Amino acid sequence: MGIGMKKLIAVLTIVVMSSVMFAPAQAAAKLKCAVTKASGHSAAKVAPAQKPLTKLAKTFTMTTNCGTIVISTVGNKAPWTVTEMATLAKGKYFDNSLCHRLTTAGIYVLQCGDPTATGTGGPGFQYPDENLPANALNNYPAGTVAMANSGAGTNGSQFFLVYADTTLGPDYTIWGKITKGLDIVQAIAKAGVKGGGGDGTPAQTIALLKVTTN
Repeated sequence: MGIGMKKLIAVLTIVVMSSVMFAPAQAAAKLKCAVTKASGHSAAKVAPAQKPLTKLAKTFTMTTNCGTIVISTVGNKAPWTVTEMATLAKGKYFDNSLCHRLTTAGIYVLQCGDPTATGTGGPGFQYPDENLPANALNNYPAGTVAMANSGAGTNGSQFFLVYADTTLGPDYTIWGKITKGLDIVQAIAKAGVKGGGGDGTPAQTIALLKVTTN
């Protein structure tokens, strides 16, 4: 599961000549992260919602070892997604899980939501795509929160945080926007990928210690 390596390679091929246009912000705050014992582990079993909630979560607060990230949801534009993500959060599915993938070349995203930290984990259920963007330049602007997937209608638990304007295919449900903590994600990006390169495990470990909704 994830944005998908083949799709990622295709995107990089398309945008590599213009990657300077999408360079991440240079003024990311100095990062202070606590040591965490979070590691890849088996996912908690959480039953899916049977229908979208009538009262959708307005915010998700992600307490990480590097600070707090707050996401404001798009609400009724993506009711299934907001409902299922809130269901997973309330079931403590995300607690003590690592953000397992950072991409710093061509697209600018930090991917989280897989307790196994392998990029293949999921909750055991899927739901439809919603609120897809236009097929346009910078259709995932900085601060966007969208679902990762392995094809149409395969949303599960993995999502990505966009830290600089990014162009991707119009294939990923946008369900929120970072309203606090974008500087944290940008600082993680500035620290780079473990072992070098433009795609892989973040060099600076960042863990979702707890995710709550309101």
